[in-house]
Amino acid sequence: MTHEEEIIRAVEKILPSVVSITITKHLEEMEGTLPFKNMTDVMIPKDEDGNVRLGGGSGFIISDDGLVLTNKHVIVDPDAHYTIFDQEGNKSDLTILACYPIHDVAILKTTLPENYRVAPLGDSRTLRLGQTVIAIGNALGEFQSSVSTGVVSGLSRLITAISDMSGHQERLRGLIQTDAAINPGNSGGPLVNMNGEVIGINAAVVFGAQNIGFAIPIEKAKRDITDIQKYGRIRRPFIGIRYMLLNTALQQHFKLPINYGALVVREPIPGDHAVVPGSAAESAGIRDGDIILACNGKTITEKNSLEDILENTIPGDQISLTYLRGAEKETVQLKLNEWK
Repeated sequence: MTHEEEIIRAVEKILPSVVSITITKHLEEMEGTLPFKNMTDVMIPKDEDGNVRLGGGSGFIISDDGLVLTNKHVIVDPDAHYTIFDQEGNKSDLTILACYPIHDVAILKTTLPENYRVAPLGDSRTLRLGQTVIAIGNALGEFQSSVSTGVVSGLSRLITAISDMSGHQERLRGLIQTDAAINPGNSGGPLVNMNGEVIGINAAVVFGAQNIGFAIPIEKAKRDITDIQKYGRIRRPFIGIRYMLLNTALQQHFKLPINYGALVVREPIPGDHAVVPGSAAESAGIRDGDIILACNGKTITEKNSLEDILENTIPGDQISLTYLRGAEKETVQLKLNEWK
C-alpha cells in the first residue's frame, strides 16, 4: 500500500466520526456588542433561522450513546446556541456535559447521525518526532471535513493561548506540535495517525507563523471520558492554590533564594486568594508567599509542574507537599478535594 493510499484509508476510517459545530446568537442578544448601533441593514452571516453566526468548531463522536469530544474554548460562551452538523449536513442540538479548562477539553452529548462511527482512540504516549499525522475539521467554520497532513513537529510543548472572545488566556501543557495545517474552525477536531486513530484534539495555532499548530494529547481526555461515563462528571483533584512556576528570571525579579518550585501567589484581582478558603491547602497551613518545592517527593519545575505531578491522582488521595517559608523547609500531608 502506498503512502497516499494509507492516508486515504485513515481519512475514510475517521471521517464518519467527525462533526462540525456552529455558534449562533439571536440578533437582540448581540446589542451592545456590535461595532455600531443599527446593524439590521448590514450583511451579517446568519443561519436559516435568522440567528447571527459567530463562528464554528469541530468535534468527534466517542461513544455509541452520543458523546462528542471537542475543545472547551469552542463552546465557551454560555449565552450562545450550539448546533452540530454531521457529514451529510444534518443538524442536531447538543448538551454540554462537562468542561475541563486546564486541558481545554469539553464533552458534549448529541443525537447521533444515521451513518456515524465511533472514533477509535489511539495512544499519544507512543508518538515520535517525524511521524505522519492528519488533521480534520471545519476549517474557518466554512469548509467542513477539511483534511491536512503533516508530521509531529514537537512533543510536550507549553503555550499560552487565548481561551475566549474576551481575550482571556490560559497555559496549555504537554501539547503535540504539528505542521499539519490547523485553521480557526479546526479546533476540537481530531488529529489522527496513519491507522485512523485519534491521537490528539486540534487546539491552537500560532498566527503569523508557518505551519505551527498544536493538539491536546488524547491521553489527557481519556480519563475525562471515563469519568463522564462512570460518574456523570469530570473528577479532578483540587489543592486550592494559585501559583507561579519559578525560573531563574522570576527568582531574580522577586529576589528569591531558589529558581524552581511553585510560588503561591494571588492574582492582582480584588477579592482573589492565593490559597482558597476552606481548601485542602488552607487546612494544611499553606500561605501566600510559600514556595512549594515538591509533591509526593517529586521536584516541581517548569517542565514538571504541580499539575503534571497530580495528573495520576484522584480526589480523596493523600499527598505530601514540601514547601519553603522564609528559610524554613516543611513537609505537610493533605487530602485532595474534588475540583468543582
